[in-house]
Amino acid sequence: QVQLVESGGGLVQPGGSLRLSCAASGSIFSHFVMGWYRQAPGKERVLVARIFRSGGTEYLDSVKGRFTISRDNGRNMVFLQMNSLKPEDTAVYRCRFYWGSTDYWGQGTQVTVSS
Repeated sequence: QVQLVESGGGLVQPGGSLRLSCAASGSIFSHFVMGWYRQAPGKERVLVARIFRSGGTEYLDSVKGRFTISRDNGRNMVFLQMNSLKPEDTAVYRCRFYWGSTDYWGQGTQVTVSS
């Protein structure tokens, strides 16, 4: 069974950068969609970015130009480079690999943007 583990979260000042990583412990295939979601306390979970096998990407409007998603199929990993961070980016970030009825989620990593 595939397990996903996130890393790279932490406390950063406004305007700073973080890179999140998500590694799968089992075998996945290149056709899986890989995505990042976030959820702040008292708010709904929101799709931040996702990347398709073609390399095509989609982003939440509020992170466009600041965040970049990428994937490494050979290492079963997905990344989220976050630049120019804002306090409203504070949330628990979770990765997701999915295709059809198959759906895997990580446990989450905390990102806090504060001075």
